[in-house]
Amino acid sequence: MRILALAGVVGLYAGVAFAQDYPTQPITIVVPFSAGGPTDTVTRLVAEPMSKALGQQVVVQNVGGAGGTLGAAQVAKAQADGYTLLLHHIGMSTAPSLYDNLTFDPVTDFAPIGLVTNVPMTIIARKDFEPDTLAELVDYVKANADTVTLANAGIGAASHLCGMLFMDAIDTPLTSVPYQGTGPAMTDLIGGQVDFMCDQTTNTTGQIAAGAVKAYAVTTPERLAALPDLPTTAEAGLP
Repeated sequence: MRILALAGVVGLYAGVAFAQDYPTQPITIVVPFSAGGPTDTVTRLVAEPMSKALGQQVVVQNVGGAGGTLGAAQVAKAQADGYTLLLHHIGMSTAPSLYDNLTFDPVTDFAPIGLVTNVPMTIIARKDFEPDTLAELVDYVKANADTVTLANAGIGAASHLCGMLFMDAIDTPLTSVPYQGTGPAMTDLIGGQVDFMCDQTTNTTGQIAAGAVKAYAVTTPERLAALPDLPTTAEAGLP
């Protein structure tokens, strides 16, 4: 579900095209979410080889808050010289529908550089949560909709959108608990403060393998090589 794309401010392509000696100074990639989350993880994986290839330091800067819009706004206001980049996800396209007072236009204020990766989503829960399968989870949350808590990384985050799609699919509204990033949400899920969430494999695969959380399904059409025992949502009965 989650698509991560690297984008720079408008004029980035022109700046790179005409500055034959680019880059001549360090480059900053803004991550519009807190450290430790999946977007942060992917960005740091990209930054190291990017730095070696360009011969300049690539600095990762976390500017979290407001579903990624604060970091995006900072990049939109930066000088269009190719030295301030943004690594964002699907929340970039949904922000105008979720926030009334955006200070940037996702279409006109950024020049896309390229797709970095597709990251599948997984439906997981605290390890002592009663349901053991996705079908049982659906039945349980329907019967306990007033008390079940669904965590997410913040309004507009991929985990928030995935949770909304889940609620729509089962036709049951739930209590959504937004956090300032995936890291804090995962910490509380493992600690048992919230019941379940829909999160990226970048952040969940290790926790699933370690038995720190209970996993129900992955949102991809096929099972993942990294999680071969985890069924797809379609296999588990949720298209």
